[in-house]
Amino acid sequence: MHISNSTTADIAEIFRLYENATAFQKTRYTLHWPKFETSLIETEIKENRQWKITIDGKTACVWATTFDDPQIWEEKNADPSVYIHRIATSPEFKGQNMVAQIVTWAKGYAKANGKIYVRLDTVGQNEGLIKHYTKMGFEFLGLYDLKNTDQLPSHYHGNPVSLFELLVE
Repeated sequence: MHISNSTTADIAEIFRLYENATAFQKTRYTLHWPKFETSLIETEIKENRQWKITIDGKTACVWATTFDDPQIWEEKNADPSVYIHRIATSPEFKGQNMVAQIVTWAKGYAKANGKIYVRLDTVGQNEGLIKHYTKMGFEFLGLYDLKNTDQLPSHYHGNPVSLFELLVE
């Protein structure tokens, strides 16, 4: 298993994983990811904020990070944090607990960058994800109505978010 930044050569695979994740979401939930703009992924890659786990040369999982997330975290955005977005696991690697690998990595990444929290969110009250993320050590902070979603992807518009944080020790 190897964690590294994604490159532009990974864009097609990133979108394949997003499409698989969205298809799965549609089988279980009323809220699901929209189609993301290629420019978003290109920007994250250019800024070294798009990541991947590779196993035996195959992309097992992808996610994005940022150190700033004011529209979702509002006043809490002032806390030194790394924010994780859009975790998508290849169907071939489902059940191999990629989130646990990401959490271990994110703690070290946060420390190396002078951050004290690892944070993530999910749209809506997804009980399965709440249970999964709390099992991974995150504190569930509750369900929040965002004040301004203009610059966020469409699935955030008019929907509450579940917020999670993990204090880096």
